[in-house]
Amino acid sequence: MIGSLVRRYKLKRLRRILRGHRRLKQSDCLKTINVVNEALTTAVCIKNGVFSRSIFGAAVGNEELAIRQYLLMRFVSVKLPKALLYAHGKTGRTGKAGKAVVCPLPLEFLKIVEKHGFKVGRIRSALLWYGYMTLFFAYGVLSIGKIACQGIKEIIFPSYQVLGNFVFLEGLSAKNLPQPNKDGVSHDIVSWYRQWPGRIGELDTICHSVKGVTQSTVHGTHLISVPSAIPPLTHLSVLLRYVGWGGVAIVRAAFDLIRGRWWHALMLHESSKAALLRMHEPSQFALDYLFQNSDWIYRPLWTYEAEEQGSRVTFYFYSTNCEGFKWAGREAGRADRAYLGYKSMNWPYYLVWDEYQADFIHRVAGSNANVRVVGSIWFSTSASEIPALPPRAIAVFDIQPVRDAYYNTLGVDFDYYTPEVVCKFLSDSYKAVEGGGCKLVLKRKREIGKLAHPLYRNRIKELERFASFVEVEAGSDAWQVIEHAIAVISMPFTSTALIAKEMGKPSIYYDPTGRLQRDDRAAHGIPILSGIEELEEWISARIAI
Repeated sequence: MIGSLVRRYKLKRLRRILRGHRRLKQSDCLKTINVVNEALTTAVCIKNGVFSRSIFGAAVGNEELAIRQYLLMRFVSVKLPKALLYAHGKTGRTGKAGKAVVCPLPLEFLKIVEKHGFKVGRIRSALLWYGYMTLFFAYGVLSIGKIACQGIKEIIFPSYQVLGNFVFLEGLSAKNLPQPNKDGVSHDIVSWYRQWPGRIGELDTICHSVKGVTQSTVHGTHLISVPSAIPPLTHLSVLLRYVGWGGVAIVRAAFDLIRGRWWHALMLHESSKAALLRMHEPSQFALDYLFQNSDWIYRPLWTYEAEEQGSRVTFYFYSTNCEGFKWAGREAGRADRAYLGYKSMNWPYYLVWDEYQADFIHRVAGSNANVRVVGSIWFSTSASEIPALPPRAIAVFDIQPVRDAYYNTLGVDFDYYTPEVVCKFLSDSYKAVEGGGCKLVLKRKREIGKLAHPLYRNRIKELERFASFVEVEAGSDAWQVIEHAIAVISMPFTSTALIAKEMGKPSIYYDPTGRLQRDDRAAHGIPILSGIEELEEWISARIAI
């Protein structure tokens, strides 16, 4: 009974969100959500705030920015778009569309939402906000207790490994670990880091937190799975010091929450990890902590502690598709808008593929950002061998369109990776490739099952009937596919086009709509072809004999 009611409520809410998306799109106001997101990215969320050093530690001086990043990640990116759409999807008693927006956000952020034309229910939003802050406070208390209990367990049953000179790669999965093919090559981030000239020298161990992976060796360097980037407490005196810190932090956060200083309660969980790292000797710190660009918005509090102790904190891009599209004929002002959170980044050290991406970082993170161009960065791979490709194979890389409800609930002002556009990309590519006497080899980015739009899945089935169409497994190594192809066609702006260029293969982006700017810097110098005639001419001139 309760489960049925919950499902009915979720379905009703989803319908209202989708209705709100439709209404905003029809009135050409959907783009306002992106404008609000951009404004919140650079807005000060706390004015004249008092910040506790016991909570923020080495992040003192960056407190407001750290809090803003955390708000963008936890609330703005997830809850605000749905709240805006839901408000416009509701219908009042008079039948007029649109109700007050209710969303857990601090007052300074709610004011910005109002400035962009949205009516806000301030009282209900404030009540919801402080309810969330109470939950975050409890989450922080539990985190401190959990760390203390893990410390007690470690003292009684020691398991901590002495790692020597080590680096830690955050946010990996099993596919990001070495899986050599028969030629001994593995295009994963661990293997890339090991061969990168700028890596930490005299390295004993590379660590990650992927569960269920046995210890191995990569060219003489140990590869070890550890539970966390931060070691547990290993001595009684350190445990007591941490518990003492925890007691003070909990009291401070609780007292401040009562008098309206919500930020200490919000960050208590993050502070618990930073304080844990602060308790350790410098010899227990990694020499390099590497973060990948799937989580670009928030820089964890504990990384400030690591940096203060001499560790390098590195943020690397495993892809180049990080800029918004620039439409042909659209005003220049919209061309510089970045995705949510990019303009709030303050990572100490960035690794990028080329000068185009370096320029992007300097535009969004500031001219003083420490950026290093390193070429293409391997990230994920597969141990399975791709089947032998047919002669004169042209590799095609698309972007799978998902069901409409997925993007619509995000409030995205975006209509390029739609099933219609992607299906036309595939159909045009096949027609041009087949007409040039070549074979089309399709490599999808990943297997997403039924999340892929039905129109896209049906188009793939239609193309599979033709002898000149070959599809390799989505999880296959893209480098292998490109290596065995004679040319590459990529959908804007996937990284495979740059990999092919680096390998010396003919490489282009194909835009079947003709809507993209030809000189879009997001293309990184790769030619953008528009329309099947241009694609056929390119194949005829560059590929066909």
